[in-house]
Amino acid sequence: MEPQPAGLSEVSRLSGVFFEPTKAFADIAQRPSWVVPMLLTILAGLIFCVAVGQRIGWNNVAQQQMEARVAKMTPEQRDQAQKGLEMSQKLTPIIAYVAVFLGAPIGYLISAGVLLGIVSGIMSAPVRFKQVFAIMCYAGLPGLIFAVLAVVVIYMKANPADFDIQHPLAFNAGAFMDPQTSSKFVYTIASAIDVFSIWKILLIAVGLKAAAGKKLSFGGALTAVVAPWAVLVLIGATFAGMFG
Repeated sequence: MEPQPAGLSEVSRLSGVFFEPTKAFADIAQRPSWVVPMLLTILAGLIFCVAVGQRIGWNNVAQQQMEARVAKMTPEQRDQAQKGLEMSQKLTPIIAYVAVFLGAPIGYLISAGVLLGIVSGIMSAPVRFKQVFAIMCYAGLPGLIFAVLAVVVIYMKANPADFDIQHPLAFNAGAFMDPQTSSKFVYTIASAIDVFSIWKILLIAVGLKAAAGKKLSFGGALTAVVAPWAVLVLIGATFAGMFG
């Protein structure tokens, strides 16, 4: 019996996601694991939150979010909203740090379940939940680059108050639109179609294709990823247009 070739090292996997995704995800699909990319994602989120807290200040973040909401309020509603600002300033950093530790794990679990239902249940491709979850974790690695660039922008800002927490990097059309005068529906969609979002979608599709083999084309894998993402974006844009 011939010995099986050794798989990629963890370092090769991590670098391969950026430079040789097909090779990296073939190895990930064969030997699915998720601890290292998950820890890196959480660490990047922590670094970003610390930078925001030190340089921008969570009080300023809460104030910025409050100002975006009160623009169309009546004077009475603004007075009421102002009273809630102090509570918002206390809760904002707590929510941010909780999101860092729970956002990715929970989000990836839900996304992996949805994708497994589409790819395995509807498209009849032989993939397992562990494979899809591992693919999600590694496909999220471009978020490390996003976090690093965002931290650089934070410390480059002459006036920290000018930092837009909703658009840390100008990699989507929404960053160039006025949220107060633009259609909330269009603004939400423009903000969602982001360079890093597209990058992640493509990586997930590469991973699903690697896991399913010949039973799934890349086009089919891409459709399986884009369809639920597009539905989610449209739902969010619809609610923003109705209540934003």
